[in-house]
Amino acid sequence: MLALGIDIGGSGIKGAIVDTESGKLVSERLRLATPSPADRPAVLKVVRELIEELGWSDGPAGIGFPGPIHRQIVCTAANLDPSLVGVNFQEELKGLLKGPVRVLNDADAAAFAEMRLGEGLAYARSGTVLILTVGTGIGTSLFSDGTLVPNLEMGHVEYMGQDAEQYVSERARKENDLSWKKWGKRFNGFLEYMEFLLQPDFIILGGGGVKRFDKIVDQIAISTPFALAKFGNQAGIIGAAIASVRKK
Repeated sequence: MLALGIDIGGSGIKGAIVDTESGKLVSERLRLATPSPADRPAVLKVVRELIEELGWSDGPAGIGFPGPIHRQIVCTAANLDPSLVGVNFQEELKGLLKGPVRVLNDADAAAFAEMRLGEGLAYARSGTVLILTVGTGIGTSLFSDGTLVPNLEMGHVEYMGQDAEQYVSERARKENDLSWKKWGKRFNGFLEYMEFLLQPDFIILGGGGVKRFDKIVDQIAISTPFALAKFGNQAGIIGAAIASVRKK
């Protein structure tokens, strides 16, 4: 089945038409710059432009948004603009998209790609899987027996006396000029903390922070089996499309 996937980010808004059975993009992957300021009218305008350029109107669409989503409503927009809080994309895009629309947290969208077609496939029906996306912040998603636990936001738990992503994200590594060894130890400590809190059966690691995993692999000493994410920076688009046709 074909579906539209959109990934809204702090610097770019990306989208493509996706074959949800294979995860392959069947259209060009389009990227438009996130407007500045990224307020409600400007972001909605860019999303509409993206949809129109892709020529999509009748089928299902999934939208990944960088913040918690409750019953299709944006709850926070820390990396964009506060005016986006309260937006219901399904209502806003009603005249443009005739098919069903599902909006979800961007980390949850990326996790759908890994759970349905990627490294989490073996746990699609049974087990607890934690997916961490390490970049400017830390995105976290949890699937239990194949069902998403939405809006986990474990990147914002207190860790080492501060917001976790301020201590262990890729941005923290760069801003604090940490060696790979020192940052790897920090990252391992956070993974051990997640093990303690969530007791997952499997962990999937993604995002720009683990692109050079070879630099930190010697520091990783967790007991939980883990793997690197399969879909890279296309995961958000692919996962949003999959989520639009598979609700769990």
